[in-house]
Amino acid sequence: MEINLISDTVTRPGKGMLDAMMQARVGDDVFKNDPTINALEEKVAQLFGKEAALLFPSGTMANQTAIKLHTQPGDQLIADKYAHIYNYEGGGVSFNSGVSCKLLDGHRGMVTAAQVEAGINPPDFYHSPKTSLVCLENTTNKGGGACWDLDEMKAIKEVCDRNNLKYHLDGARLWNAMIARGQRPKDFGALFDTISVCFSKGLGCPVGSMLVGSKEDMDKALRIRKILGGGMRQAGYLAAAAIYAIDHQWERLAEDHKRAAEISEVLKTLPFIKSVEPVETNILIFNLEDDVDEKEFMQTLNEHGVHIITMGQGKLRIVTHLDYTAQHHEYFLELIKKLPVKKATV
Repeated sequence: MEINLISDTVTRPGKGMLDAMMQARVGDDVFKNDPTINALEEKVAQLFGKEAALLFPSGTMANQTAIKLHTQPGDQLIADKYAHIYNYEGGGVSFNSGVSCKLLDGHRGMVTAAQVEAGINPPDFYHSPKTSLVCLENTTNKGGGACWDLDEMKAIKEVCDRNNLKYHLDGARLWNAMIARGQRPKDFGALFDTISVCFSKGLGCPVGSMLVGSKEDMDKALRIRKILGGGMRQAGYLAAAAIYAIDHQWERLAEDHKRAAEISEVLKTLPFIKSVEPVETNILIFNLEDDVDEKEFMQTLNEHGVHIITMGQGKLRIVTHLDYTAQHHEYFLELIKKLPVKKATV
C-alpha cells in the first residue's frame, strides 16, 4: 500500500470530477471567451462578495500578481516570518515587484494588529522603504494549518485603513479554515482588497487558483497575468473541475481535519515523538526526539509505503487529503504505533 501524505496537492481527479471536465464547454480564455472559466470566475467572485475574479495556473502566480497590483518597486510589505509569499515563492516578491518584506515574529504564522502597526515605516521618513501592503495567510502552511481569528483580521484591517495600506490574503487553504471555523467567504471578502484561493489543494483539483477583488484590480491583474505568462487557452476543463470541487468536495474537508487530529493523538503517545503542534485543519507538524535519526525515520516510513515531508529545522509534516482514504488511515495508525525507530548514533 502506498500512502502519500506529503501534501494535499498530490490528489487526482475522481470519476465525478473527470466527467465534469469532459463535459465542459470551452473557448479561448486569453480572449476571455471560455464560458466555463467565465462561469467559475463569476461564481467565486459572488461567493466572496467581490466584483470580479481571475483564474491563474498557480497560487504563487495569483499571490505575486496581487503583490504587484498593490505596490511599487522599492516599497515594503508586512508579513509573518512563516509567510508562504516569503518562504516558498522563489523570491518572487523581489524579482517580480522589486519589493522587500518586513517579517514579523508571530505565533504559528499569525501576527497581531499591534505588531502590524509597529511594523509600519514612517511615511515621511524617506530613508526607509514605504510600507504599502499587509499580507496574511489562512490557513498558515508553515504554522501547521492554523486558522486566523476573524476579529484579529478585522483589527488589522483597521490598521491598514488608518495607514492607507492595501490588504491581501493568501487563502490557498482558506476553504479549510472556513470549514474548521464555520465561516463564510463573504466574511473575508468584506475585509481584504484581494484574496487568492487554491483549487488544487484540499478541493482536489488538478490545477488552478483564483484571485478575487474589485473589477478595476482584476482588469489590472489580467495584464500582469499576461506578463507573467499565465494566460491559458481552452482551460475550461480545469474550471469545470473547480466548479465541481466547490459544489461536491468542499464540505468533505472536515473528514481530512478529523483524520489529522486522530493521527495527532496517536503521535502524542509514542516515545520517539518529541512534540506535536496543535491541529486545526489537515496539516500536522511534529518533531522527533533529539536522539532519533530523522533520515532513518523517513526511510523506514518509505519502506512501509508511507511518504511524508520535512520542513527543515527538525519539523516533519503530514497533510491529509481527498486521496487519503479510511483504509489508508487505519493502516497508517497501526503502522506508526509499531514502527521500528532507530536512535541516532553519536
